[in-house]
Amino acid sequence: MTGFLRILHLEDDPLDAELVKSALDDEGIACKICLVSARNDFIAAVDNGGFDIILSDFSLPNFDGLSALAIVKERSPDIPFIFVTGIMGEELAIETLKNGATDYVLKTSIARLAPSLQRALREATERSERRKAVEDLRNSHEQLRYLAAHLQSAREEERGYIAREIHDELGQTLSRLKLDLSWLKKRLTNEQQQLIEKTEKMSGLIDTTITAVQRISSELRPGVLDYLGLTDAIEWQVKEFVEQTGIECSAAIANDISVEDKSISTAVFRIVQEALTNVIRHSKATCVNVDLANKDNALVLEVRDNGTGIDAEKISSRSSFGLMGMRERARFLGGEINILGIPGKGTTVRVSIPLGFMVDV
Repeated sequence: MTGFLRILHLEDDPLDAELVKSALDDEGIACKICLVSARNDFIAAVDNGGFDIILSDFSLPNFDGLSALAIVKERSPDIPFIFVTGIMGEELAIETLKNGATDYVLKTSIARLAPSLQRALREATERSERRKAVEDLRNSHEQLRYLAAHLQSAREEERGYIAREIHDELGQTLSRLKLDLSWLKKRLTNEQQQLIEKTEKMSGLIDTTITAVQRISSELRPGVLDYLGLTDAIEWQVKEFVEQTGIECSAAIANDISVEDKSISTAVFRIVQEALTNVIRHSKATCVNVDLANKDNALVLEVRDNGTGIDAEKISSRSSFGLMGMRERARFLGGEINILGIPGKGTTVRVSIPLGFMVDV
């Protein structure tokens, strides 16, 4: 071993303390031992910290080993704790281990102390490394989640910018072009019938293009979401869904819904869009219901259909990117999403997002 092993030893008999020190010296274990025998001194030493392991007698005047173990588990649970005692029956030994002791060594078999101590330290190191690995993995997942949310936010901003540019620049250019074409048509004579028909066809083509520009702009980022809010945006999306698919769809939105957080509005709206897209692609439904309510200061969304019902395998599949995106949108905002499919009866997507959750992306 390198350096000194720092040991806190709870023992009231100096001879037994010397026995422990000699057993460690004989095994070449360099250590610095802090010897205490009273409760207050033991607590003060534990609180001061800096120990690698704790050794403890079981019975002491006005104090006992189980009480010492309870103090350590409450204040420094990661420190290995070994009982070094004169007599300990099997039942009592099992009780100490259940209460969190690392091991126990009888003073009559003191040669076991060094191997027990080394094993305890090795296991403590392994536990610490596992905890660190788990914590690093958790932090990595959290960083990836924040990165995904940041990219999603940046994507929404970019889509909004592109939608405005398409609507404002291209839309205005097409409108001016139509005006110019109308001006040209008025100056054509009846003898120029072919040119008149050509301008009419061109005007119709411009109208079709303007409609396409408006549709593309809305699909990129519905203006109703930014200017009128979440509830109007959902009602607009439901209306568009019905017009595009012919599937019966209704929206039941509570009157007390008020969402000022743009990230929540965007997340809920995109979840509605994804849920309705899944209805079109997979469900074979004839009826869909979209409900939005405020329950216990949380925004609760439900999208229900009467289709074939999604199976559990698809819900948990790593290739279901749409469902994964829905989950990540909800989780990043402190919410949760549950998806339930009943064969032959339909699918329900239920999302709950706390309205007071703050996030910075």
